Amino acid sequence: MSLRVNEIFYSIQGESTYAGRPCVFVRLTGCNLRCRWCDTTYAFHEGEQRSIEQVLEQVRGYKCPLVEITGGEPLLQGEVYPLIHRLLLEGYEVLIETGGSLSIDRLDPRVVKILDLKAPGSEMDPHNNLENLQHLDRKDQIKFVVADRRDYEWARRVTAEHALAEKAHILFSPVLGELHPRELAEWILTDRLNVRLQIQLHKYLWDPNRRGV
Repeated sequence: MSLRVNEIFYSIQGESTYAGRPCVFVRLTGCNLRCRWCDTTYAFHEGEQRSIEQVLEQVRGYKCPLVEITGGEPLLQGEVYPLIHRLLLEGYEVLIETGGSLSIDRLDPRVVKILDLKAPGSEMDPHNNLENLQHLDRKDQIKFVVADRRDYEWARRVTAEHALAEKAHILFSPVLGELHPRELAEWILTDRLNVRLQIQLHKYLWDPNRRGV
């Protein structure tokens, strides 16, 4: 049993409510979406087959209790579920970041789900699977990547229509180089939204184009 793995690395978690914590990232190969602002296009095809045991062996080597499985789109590979099971069995705190188009109903309830709802600026918003909102709980997180005012208004409307702040943590993240975080912060404050502004911390700590951070 194996997965196609793009990279495994140890870094500071740059997003979500876990931002700032050391974390091991397992980035899987492949994605069914093509967001206009995607910053991990290298994960669409690059990678090598690794057994679950090989992945676990490398993760263990970092001696870090927090692991995030990401992509690409990690839910494209069915072997992700036994990998998650093994990580949980070994006592890891597991996060999974998914693009929101594939069902999350098979995920173990102990996993922290970070669901990326696609705003119009991504050009992928028709692929949002809103049935996933039924499978979230208060520890889970919904991320909106915002490129402009239109994206912001869309995210605000979706958050209100589905009472998302009552279901999970809500994250609003500006597209680096397109929307200044201060501008997004001012919109959030003006509208008194019950959301969390996040920046991609790792892109401020290191070169935004650097891989493996």
